[in-house]
Amino acid sequence: MISSVAEMYEIHPQTLRMYEREGLLKPSRSDGNTRLYTDEDLERLEFILNLARDLGVNIAGIGIILQMRERMEEMNRQMQSFVDYVRTEMLARVQQAAPSPVPGLVPLRRPAMVPVAQRESGKKR
Repeated sequence: MISSVAEMYEIHPQTLRMYEREGLLKPSRSDGNTRLYTDEDLERLEFILNLARDLGVNIAGIGIILQMRERMEEMNRQMQSFVDYVRTEMLARVQQAAPSPVPGLVPLRRPAMVPVAQRESGKKR
């Protein structure tokens, strides 16, 4: 509830109402129209208060920063989705390209790796 949150963060309830009016906070409402703050709302409020109190950012600046943060999170989700898609496609193609075992065919092996120090120990300089 707004009074509990205001007391917990040592701010006036009108400040919370202003943050809501400006679109910075969006608490849910009970059937009786009481504001209900989730843990996510409180984390957002802490971020807002950090910007306002510690960094001196005004309301308009806070709004812009929050919008940029949301866009970055969305871009991050899209990028992760793309990476997951590419990974899935690559695995599928590797599995398709894997040679099928043919009786009597010996698979090629890579040459054994010998450390440089061992190779050069027999050479004269």
